[in-house]
Amino acid sequence: MDYAKLETVMRRLALEAGDRIMEIYNSDDFGVKTKSDASPVTEADEAADALISAGLREAFPDLPLITEEQAATHSESASTFLIVDPLDGTKEFVNRRGDFTVNIALVEDGIPTRGVVYAPARDRMFYTRTDGTAVEEAAPFDRDAPGAQTELRVSAADNDALMIVASKSHRDQATDDYIAKYAAKDMTSAGSSLKFCLIASGEADLYPRLGRTMEWDTAAGHAVVAGAGGRVLHFETLEPLTYGKEGFANPFFIAASPSVTLKPA
Repeated sequence: MDYAKLETVMRRLALEAGDRIMEIYNSDDFGVKTKSDASPVTEADEAADALISAGLREAFPDLPLITEEQAATHSESASTFLIVDPLDGTKEFVNRRGDFTVNIALVEDGIPTRGVVYAPARDRMFYTRTDGTAVEEAAPFDRDAPGAQTELRVSAADNDALMIVASKSHRDQATDDYIAKYAAKDMTSAGSSLKFCLIASGEADLYPRLGRTMEWDTAAGHAVVAGAGGRVLHFETLEPLTYGKEGFANPFFIAASPSVTLKPA
């Protein structure tokens, strides 16, 4: 795999998709439809998907591509593939809350190894470099020339005073009950894959997700967390979360710094 080419292409496509998304986000009105699973989809999802898919297929024609917005790709079966959520956090987008991201990732042998998470409304971009380490690039962003980068490392957690991040739109009692097992210094909430990025940057120690997610929701953030020295684990078994599962549905999971002493489910 040409990881240098992949880094360049993923970063550029994320920025291009982010620009298109923000054009629609800042317009007076945009259409919202409902998919068969009752989740919302907007013209921004579709425009970003078309842009990213075309770019990835041109650059990497031999790699399978799975995207949230193209149902025909969901019947693919592979252990190594590209996977895209062109607009993660559509509810945040529709409600104009800003916590939405562009997610592009490479999965190799069932493990996300490279990825980019771009939050255009927040001017934050996180991605893996050629060597697999994770960075946050400082705004403003130039599509053709990376700017200043800060290498990301997960926290050295204090298990008596943890910073915990949870979903902004999908918080439930089961999540609160699990969080209550820990000694928390503070809690924060975030939408979309930004929760993974808060783990990767050391801004949070623990992110439990007890709810439905799909692999395109998590792969890019998972790669960034891993590149920062973190881990993403199956909630019940505490084994590494794997990808390429039938239907691309995830089990419940935990993303955390390795210094967090995890509690049983």
